[in-house]
Amino acid sequence: MKEPAPLRKDPLLSVAGLTAGYSGMRVLRNVSIEVFPAEIVAIVGSNGAGKTTMLRALSRLIPCTGSIVFDGRDLVPMTPDQAFAAGLVQVPEGRQLFDRMTVEDNLLMGAYLRKDKAAITRDLEKMYSLFPILGERKHQLAGSMSGGEQQMCAMARALMAEPRLLMIDEMSLGLAPIVVDQLVDALVAIRDQGVTVLLVEQDVYLALESADRAYVIETGAVAHSGKASVLIDDPAVRQAYLGL
Repeated sequence: MKEPAPLRKDPLLSVAGLTAGYSGMRVLRNVSIEVFPAEIVAIVGSNGAGKTTMLRALSRLIPCTGSIVFDGRDLVPMTPDQAFAAGLVQVPEGRQLFDRMTVEDNLLMGAYLRKDKAAITRDLEKMYSLFPILGERKHQLAGSMSGGEQQMCAMARALMAEPRLLMIDEMSLGLAPIVVDQLVDALVAIRDQGVTVLLVEQDVYLALESADRAYVIETGAVAHSGKASVLIDDPAVRQAYLGL
């Protein structure tokens, strides 16, 4: 993996004491993380640990307490639309494409808040360069593509929104290893172009191999954190998550 761009001193995203859940049930407990510009940060842990809940809280889809500061702005009082407009864009688990729309129309939906038509056209070509199969399938209905192609389409649609922070939920779920490798290569290219990535992954080994830094979530709290290259060799992480 290429070395990331030098990190700015101040974090792009700073989360402190985040607590969130559903219907009175607390899922996240006092979670604190930082994400710096132009890096890939992974949130890993077993199924049900609270990873998706964290993304939903950051996207302002569910209520929470604590502090969420994004590029100096307080996200907690924002609506989901306001958080999206601020530059937090999520690729949801399961992709959630518009199946009966073409690939290109799906990508254009990602740019629905943008007015710069010439730049939108340029960015479309960038997406077709990043994911060549989408250029070949741009007039095909999105729902007729394979799972891997749909994941590429969902990521490209999110990138069309010009995210400051791209949040991806379970990128590799149900996909063949060769497709996952292509997606990881795309993540690194995105990072190298200055887009910050927050990757939520149940495949701990994949996430730690792909990320610059990582947080391990256990039962709604941060259990381990640090450089991904260090965590992948941590005996506790290897025994609990890598089966080693």
